[in-house]
Amino acid sequence: MSRAKTRTGKWLWSGKEYFPAVTAALRAARSSVRLEVYIFSADQVGLRIREELLQACGRGVAVRVLIDTFGSILLPANFWQPLEAAGAEVRWFNPPWFKRLGFRDHRKIVVCDEAVAFVGGFNFTAEYDGDGVHSGWNDLGLELPGAQAVNLARAFDEMFEQAAKAHRPFTRLRRTAASRGGSAPGGELLLSGPGRGFNPFRRRLREDLESARDVSIIAAYFLPTWRLRRELVGVVKRGGRVRLILPGKSDVPMSQFAARSLYRHLLKAGVEIYEFQPQILHTKLILIDGIAYAGSSNLDPRSLYINYELMVRLEAPELTRPAGEHFEQMLRHCEPIELAAWRKQNTWWRRFQQKWSYFVLVHVDPVFVRWRINRVFP
Repeated sequence: MSRAKTRTGKWLWSGKEYFPAVTAALRAARSSVRLEVYIFSADQVGLRIREELLQACGRGVAVRVLIDTFGSILLPANFWQPLEAAGAEVRWFNPPWFKRLGFRDHRKIVVCDEAVAFVGGFNFTAEYDGDGVHSGWNDLGLELPGAQAVNLARAFDEMFEQAAKAHRPFTRLRRTAASRGGSAPGGELLLSGPGRGFNPFRRRLREDLESARDVSIIAAYFLPTWRLRRELVGVVKRGGRVRLILPGKSDVPMSQFAARSLYRHLLKAGVEIYEFQPQILHTKLILIDGIAYAGSSNLDPRSLYINYELMVRLEAPELTRPAGEHFEQMLRHCEPIELAAWRKQNTWWRRFQQKWSYFVLVHVDPVFVRWRINRVFP
């Protein structure tokens, strides 16, 4: 598989590649560092990154950090004191006293000097520190140069400025976050936020699926809308092919149960399903006829309608071809799900767990957050 860095970017296929690349960029930074992440842990990975940020402050680099309060709830309250004492700005997204319960900043961004940026599914925690097959959760990231780094810096700044404000100013962010992104050579940045309004990721995905012939998806949390499921089945009906790599092991069992409630219908329609076996799957990768999507968004109601997310839509062949090769390599570590065998092993108790999980994740959670949206964003 090609791992060469190109003018449009570079894939980082595991934590073993991602964390050293981010560390090198932090060490090279001379003017600014922006870091936004959902989960930051006080383990060997988190401590190492904090030390690099401290060193950057010592060089006179302007360091800004944005952490999601819910995702990093286990982080000690005084963890960032040394960094703040060194001159860095640290903000928490959605502190618990705000009236935005349920909204989460699920984005993962690192931007150094507005010259190089990193996106993907990686949180800064030791669980991802491995090759994704023999050790560490399976995930991927992207290193993006130039214009895309500028776009991501702008996206970070908008979220950073609003994160610590009361809920009403967030109305402005909600209106702008979904409409602003930016294009650069080989890629398009797609930002989204809470609500059922305009969402560029959902729109672009549906547009690409409308005429698709070959679709390959790796999804850690797979619970797409009825309309997206219809589009996937439509690809098969047109004589195309749809392949899904879903988790054989998951850190969120309820999500896995809910996804499995869809297997029977999808398998009957001709969709191919494979479950990744070696490690917990956290990857988000969508391939559609030579187009690739990667970033923070899962294919579930929370990512599609509730969380603040970002995805990059890629058309450059030097990036999309290696992504296709990566999918084929991932299949070697998967177990195919066959309809007849699935019917036999899917007992009534498993079906009950699946239906209940589907009900909670598709109906209960979104309805509660939608009620909060209506109160916060009248």
